[in-house]
Amino acid sequence: MIKNVDKYREAAKLEINVLEKLMARDPQGRHLCVRMLDWFDYHGHMCLAFEMLGPSVFDFLKDNDYRGYALDQVRHIALQLIKAVDFLHQNRLTHTDLKPENILFEDNVFDVDRKRFKRMRSSNIRLIDFGSATFDHEHHSTVVSTRHYRAPEVILELGWSQPCDVWSIGCILFELRMGITLFQTHDNREHLAMMERTLGPLPFKMTRKSKYFSGGRLDFEDKSRFVRDNCRPLNKYVKHEADRPLFDLIDELLEYDPDVRTSLSRVIDHRFFR
Repeated sequence: MIKNVDKYREAAKLEINVLEKLMARDPQGRHLCVRMLDWFDYHGHMCLAFEMLGPSVFDFLKDNDYRGYALDQVRHIALQLIKAVDFLHQNRLTHTDLKPENILFEDNVFDVDRKRFKRMRSSNIRLIDFGSATFDHEHHSTVVSTRHYRAPEVILELGWSQPCDVWSIGCILFELRMGITLFQTHDNREHLAMMERTLGPLPFKMTRKSKYFSGGRLDFEDKSRFVRDNCRPLNKYVKHEADRPLFDLIDELLEYDPDVRTSLSRVIDHRFFR
């Protein structure tokens, strides 16, 4: 239910428009976007009815003491998420707010092992929250995405399109496996410093006009050593050889330059999914 406040009502109408278009293109929900069953206006409050679903992958991770998902479940969730978002991209739509909170399990049935580790019996998911989804022809606001999943081109205000979703998926897959957020920050400069610590220097073509860089170098002093202590190169997070294909995929999704960042239709053939 969305309160009877003008700006919220208008936002709800935009989301309803997106959901209706998705339903028209995929009436059976085969592409795993949440299905809106109905909507109505009740005394000015906008009410949307959806299929009943389980917890988000974030809530389940939190309830599991932030112990990452098993590799086979990360693989299944990743494949479903990539196919769902690729469906959006094929329809000239960018989600713009991909994060673990917006990925819901179909149900809430799980088992608990001797170490009190919970495991969902089914890792089937649905993608939700299309309130910020933007069609190619619509106005693109300067800043999109929840901070931790925000692509470098958004932070640098270089404009954005579908590749910003691809970046977000890379951050999500890391978090699902490791149980921690890849870029845990709320500051632009610190965020960029974390990216460079994890992935190497940003390309000069992206930074040359940025207020955060001078002479190709990031203007940031890590006085508290927070970045150095809380980030390391991406390949240093690989603890088991079985995880290497996943981290190869994450590395591909986290390409700095959106012009050369992989497309989701291409990444489905990645060796991680074989």
